Amino acid sequence: MKKFSPFLWIIIGIVIAFPLFSMTYYTMVRTSTPSFCASCHEIRWAYNTWKTSTHVNNDQGFVADCMDCHLPAPHDTINFFYMKTLHGLKDVFVHLTMDGPEDYDHAKNRAQAYASFKNNQCQKCHRNIAYLPRNRGAMLAHKQVLYPRPGYEKKCVDCHYDLVHNDRTHYDFKTCQEGASSL
Repeated sequence: MKKFSPFLWIIIGIVIAFPLFSMTYYTMVRTSTPSFCASCHEIRWAYNTWKTSTHVNNDQGFVADCMDCHLPAPHDTINFFYMKTLHGLKDVFVHLTMDGPEDYDHAKNRAQAYASFKNNQCQKCHRNIAYLPRNRGAMLAHKQVLYPRPGYEKKCVDCHYDLVHNDRTHYDFKTCQEGASSL
């Protein structure tokens, strides 16, 4: 029986680990959608203002969702799971301790989120920002962000602050022509 002991432990490990991994993965996938984020009334405003932005409405057909901007890249697995868990716990705490959606300070929370953004979060999607042949000024500005002189570091959101989460009376739509000059 001692010969089979390691084999038995491997089988037991698989029987326990596979369902745990599957449930964890399923939970992460299900809670990583914009519609899930919008299921809390505090986030409904952010969801509605996101839907009217060019992060959703563009002729490239690309949609940048909540995770794309508010979490590290998924290939940074440990940091991604840590930050997703931290954001989730914070959101649940806020949801349970607030009296109502009117207590949620969107401007304050937006400023805190923008302060925490790092340029690589934007550059997950906006990769080729140093080559904008139709807009020399934007190309030079982006090069200053990508290759800053010491003491002159800037963040993408310093210039692109009003792209998402603004009350709009209409949907913003970006075409390739506009996108090439305004990225």
